[in-house]
Amino acid sequence: MAPISRLDEDIVRDISLEGKVAVVTGASSGIGRAIAIKLAKAGAEVAILDIDIEDGLKVQNEIGKAKFYRCDVASSEEVKGTLRSIYRDFGRIDIVVNAAGVIVRKNVLETSEEDWDRVINVNLKGPFLVSKHAIPYMKERGGGSIVNIASGWGLKGGPKAVAYCASKGGLINMTRAMAIDHGKDGIRVNCVAPGDIDTPMLREEAKQLGVNLQEFLEEAADRPIKRLGKPEDVANAVLFLASDLSSWITGSVIVVDGGGLA
Repeated sequence: MAPISRLDEDIVRDISLEGKVAVVTGASSGIGRAIAIKLAKAGAEVAILDIDIEDGLKVQNEIGKAKFYRCDVASSEEVKGTLRSIYRDFGRIDIVVNAAGVIVRKNVLETSEEDWDRVINVNLKGPFLVSKHAIPYMKERGGGSIVNIASGWGLKGGPKAVAYCASKGGLINMTRAMAIDHGKDGIRVNCVAPGDIDTPMLREEAKQLGVNLQEFLEEAADRPIKRLGKPEDVANAVLFLASDLSSWITGSVIVVDGGGLA
């Protein structure tokens, strides 16, 4: 056995996404933005999907090797057309990250049917539609990796977030079902379940609940690793699942929450 160099070439090759194309939804801000940037740094060309045109174009310019597509992931026709455009523009789709998400902080009595439909449509129907229309293109290239961004509240309940908890719990089990169905196609399907991440959406939760922002953030950081999560913490887990380092991992959930569920 040859001596191990300081930076082993096999490790570099396994983590590299050179030559691959990644589709990231919800990539204009927060976790999605961090994922798009991380995958680009690993060598992937990135298709940025979001309804926020202004911030989406900013991420496109920041990455360089990327293209923004305005897309409502809850619309079957928009998703189908966008995935077709991505395949036409890039010639392949290797990685899909379903990161688009919304939250409504209400219990079941407070949640309107409109609230319910909005959360389920973005958080659960969106990943279903994007995966449905991406998988045929992935199969053409012999496989790939789908990573769904769920939540720790998809594994346990949380207060005043009934629609959100339902959507993320459904997404986790949808991940497992897709992994079973598409392993034969060379497509791995996994899930990352973040805890409280320092994003605009987390601050929006405090506003919805009508609580003091600083106290809310301090409470959210009270976990074994005493800090809020950073979007990059989630992006690192996604890079692992998108790369060949996880080539025998499918149907799994990686919890990234500083020990909050421990």
